[in-house]
Amino acid sequence: MNPYILATMIFGLGLGTTVTITSSHWFLAWMGLEINTLAIIPLMAQTHHPRAVEATTKYFLTQATAATTILFACTTNAWLTGQWDIYQLTHPFPAMMIYLALALKIGLAPLHAWLPEVLQGLDLTTGLILSTWQKLAPFALLLQIQPADSTIPIILGLTSTLVGGWGGLNQTQLRKILAYSSIAHLGWMLLVIQFSPSLTFLTLITYILMTSSTFLIFKANKSTNINSLATSWTKSPALTSLTPLILLSLGGLPPLTGFMPKWLILQELTKQELSLTATLAALSALLSLYFYLRLSHAMTLTMSPNNLAGTTPWRLTPSHQTMPLATVTSATICLLPLTPALTTILAI
Repeated sequence: MNPYILATMIFGLGLGTTVTITSSHWFLAWMGLEINTLAIIPLMAQTHHPRAVEATTKYFLTQATAATTILFACTTNAWLTGQWDIYQLTHPFPAMMIYLALALKIGLAPLHAWLPEVLQGLDLTTGLILSTWQKLAPFALLLQIQPADSTIPIILGLTSTLVGGWGGLNQTQLRKILAYSSIAHLGWMLLVIQFSPSLTFLTLITYILMTSSTFLIFKANKSTNINSLATSWTKSPALTSLTPLILLSLGGLPPLTGFMPKWLILQELTKQELSLTATLAALSALLSLYFYLRLSHAMTLTMSPNNLAGTTPWRLTPSHQTMPLATVTSATICLLPLTPALTTILAI
């Protein structure tokens, strides 16, 4: 892609997200979401591969449906209450429609079916943008609205954690596994969004760090399925030894960073007397942990047959940027001791 066009598209992504996050008017927020969608579509289709074009078409139709529903719902709210302000979403009918439309935008279960299929058709760099940056604008709106029925976020969140766990069990494609991982993590965020928005924000930032490091590792190794992970040790032995820690951090095991949001969310749910919900969420994390362990096993405990020339690519100078990968990897593994400081700063 032409660098000027690429810079314009990335600027559009940033502009759309910023407009949505900073707006207090539903029409401006909708405009930001549309700018965001239209900016990422050329990035998704830039390889001109049939799978990429198919994924782009599916993404466009899904996002257009969600955006149309949001526009219809906020117009209905303005008609019924006379208010366009985001904080004045008081009527239950448009509030429910907007909540479900935003759930469709970010891929929450049961409105999740598009996400694995779209992510599977993209390259890892665009998949990283879709899994991280594209979640910011819809989540900024979810944090500002409260549905009339408080059980809706809990039902959506619990369904997402269970679907994200079960869906990834039988997958061999890494991008689909990461899509189901995304669904499960978004479910954890939604479980606690009405009780502690600051904790949801902390979970979102932690998820972005962990997902970024995972995508960048797979991109560095040029891995797209589980079988290709077995050759990772020949390309970057040090990174291969760190990868299980990153995957287990995604699964939420102590003493890694991924344990922090799950620990705080379970604590908050218990405080709200939702012990059954917390138990089901914790059990669903075991499902996710299983397929993270599969990836760890394939990467570090299996070896593919190699000739002598195939065992030394790690001696070559890497062509990719290593500083972003080193930064997010360190954050993914080592931030748990900062939990007291982060909870104090965010007043959790």
